[in-house]
Amino acid sequence: MKYGLDVSTAGEYSDPRLLADLAVDAEQAGWDGFFLWNIIFYADQPDAPVAEPSVALAAIAVKTQRIRIGALLTPLARRRPWTVAREAVTLDHLSNGRLIFGAGLGYYDQDFTAFGEDYDPKIRAEKLDESLEVLAGLWTGEPFSFQGKHYHIQDARVLPKPVQSPRIPVWIGGYWPNRRPFRRAARWDGLYPGTGTADGKPFTLEDFKAAAAYVRAQRALPDPFDIAVAGITPPDTGKGAEIVQPYIEAGATWWVECINDSFRSFEENREQIRRGPPRR
Repeated sequence: MKYGLDVSTAGEYSDPRLLADLAVDAEQAGWDGFFLWNIIFYADQPDAPVAEPSVALAAIAVKTQRIRIGALLTPLARRRPWTVAREAVTLDHLSNGRLIFGAGLGYYDQDFTAFGEDYDPKIRAEKLDESLEVLAGLWTGEPFSFQGKHYHIQDARVLPKPVQSPRIPVWIGGYWPNRRPFRRAARWDGLYPGTGTADGKPFTLEDFKAAAAYVRAQRALPDPFDIAVAGITPPDTGKGAEIVQPYIEAGATWWVECINDSFRSFEENREQIRRGPPRR
């Protein structure tokens, strides 16, 4: 079991220097991953300042040595996939192969509609699937062509290749019990279902068991596959370990602690980071 942090980039957490300092704290405390939000607007506070995650991750990459990094999750439907491919390879090199790439549909309409982007879920899903194929193709370092509904590429070659082989690992987000995101995740390297369900209820242990069983049944590849679960644990690491243990038994490979202002103050969150992961 690995332990990571899903850290806000909004409000008090919008300072990239502060995020880099928190990542250093996390690495020293024994956490395995430090992941950032990828949003334009913070739904709870639309006027809050927000940091751009790839820039903040660059600062984090150069200040840390071991911890895995990434954004959970990148809404690829509002990005040019070839630009994202280049950004990801740069971060992978800067971190010496520590990047995990998380992707999803996006959940806040203003991140799309404020700029005239299409928020229709079908269109976003189409763009997400095409973008993932484009990323994988461009990360090979070989000439790549693609003809899709939304993206068209002719003999493009992106160098250098990622440090990681065969490519940067890709985690896919989705809300249970919607099945399509979980079928999508089964084709890649990991699943990140977050803390809620499609109907706005908390994502429970029983939901996790059902989602994990479903995605495993859909997976045809023999390669290792990560299943991350997000949540909140109390300051007592022993009690936190009790919360995490059933997810370990159900097949989770990552516990990702939520770090934002919805659950704890900034100082409480920093102390939570410095206490380290809720291991037994």
